[in-house]
Amino acid sequence: MPYWDKKHETMPLQDLKELQLKRLKNVVRTVYEKNEFYHKKLKDAGVKPDDIKTLDDITKIPFLTKDDLRQYYPFGLLCVPLDEVVEVHASSGTTGKPVVGAYTKNDLEVWGEVMARSLYANGLRRGDVMQNAYGYGLFTGAHGFEKGAQKIGAMVVPISSGNTKRQITIMKDFGTTALASTPSYSLYMAEVAEEMGFSPADDFKLRLGLFGAEAWSDEMRKAIEKRWGITAYEHYGLTEIIGPGVVSECEEKHLHINADHFLPEVIDPKTGEQLEPGEEGELVFTTLTKEAFPVLRFRTKDIAVYTEEECECGRTLPIQSRIKGRSDDMMKVKGVIVFPSQVEEAMMKVEGISGNYVLVKERKGAMTSLKVRVEPTEERYSQGSLGKLAEAAEEEIYAMLNIHVPVEIVEPNSLPRSVGKAKRVVEE
Repeated sequence: MPYWDKKHETMPLQDLKELQLKRLKNVVRTVYEKNEFYHKKLKDAGVKPDDIKTLDDITKIPFLTKDDLRQYYPFGLLCVPLDEVVEVHASSGTTGKPVVGAYTKNDLEVWGEVMARSLYANGLRRGDVMQNAYGYGLFTGAHGFEKGAQKIGAMVVPISSGNTKRQITIMKDFGTTALASTPSYSLYMAEVAEEMGFSPADDFKLRLGLFGAEAWSDEMRKAIEKRWGITAYEHYGLTEIIGPGVVSECEEKHLHINADHFLPEVIDPKTGEQLEPGEEGELVFTTLTKEAFPVLRFRTKDIAVYTEEECECGRTLPIQSRIKGRSDDMMKVKGVIVFPSQVEEAMMKVEGISGNYVLVKERKGAMTSLKVRVEPTEERYSQGSLGKLAEAAEEEIYAMLNIHVPVEIVEPNSLPRSVGKAKRVVEE
């Protein structure tokens, strides 16, 4: 089994926990001594660095939220002098001030290392040509993938997102073997390739899909793999933690947490109580090696499960389930908790349904109703009988959620396309 960093990827669990504790003690002491906000936050909670004696003692530390990060925008949480920061990134800021990620030279080394580890586990190698179709700019995605691929020795094509016809031409001319993008954009690229007269599965050298930045179902994965004739791998990360490189898949399609750098917890999203491995809840991460901007117990709002069993691939790093959804994407429809990814998974089981859809939420007082607008494939659309297609999709959704969600079939190419994160939920 090939590993980028065999020592840490296959470290016995007890040794990993000892390393985590050593690094946790160090990061708590660092933030306590070097950052006014953290010092006050820990002091108000009655916590001193010497109180962290075991990993369980992390529960004494208060959570960090996105609101905290915005309150101290842009550099209030730095734990190094500003002149030691060599790179900054930021979230889109669509729901308020952006969240800023700051990096020292060593932080960039760590980022490149965890991304190389992740991409190597996906099968990326020296000699591969990776087309980087994540958006460049302040967003972390493109930069993380570039750093990791270059560390491995792969050729990076930093094309960014958009200008899709040019993407296809470059992919053909450069002999691209790996595509890094959002999963929804990869499907749009396949559409454009077909419009240009290409067969995505036959006319390119593509073999790997390196996807992240949005939730996508197993059914969506199958559709992408079939359309492009590739193996698709998932990446998970957050600007607040480091960017991509926190979690990624091995050849067994298990998501491994780089837990020597990022300490995971799962909590009850309502009570904040820490849950046991194997229980579903909200992911919380603590950075263990970041210098410029360490985070303690950051609440991600992402719902998942993590376990500590050894994987068939030989890695001992903890395994995280795929993200079920975000707690703020969670909808209560007719008394049932619904995540967009569940609706997608159900619909994509129906032959003739494409990956282009939106969930339309309507609020009437305390009640939320939901319907789905979805495009069929061109081939299925031309066959007619679209009412039957809608019924089949409604039946699959009912089988999964046990509630009736109306499905509206719309004309192919009528829903908006995104070159970044797809917007799946709209309110009317």
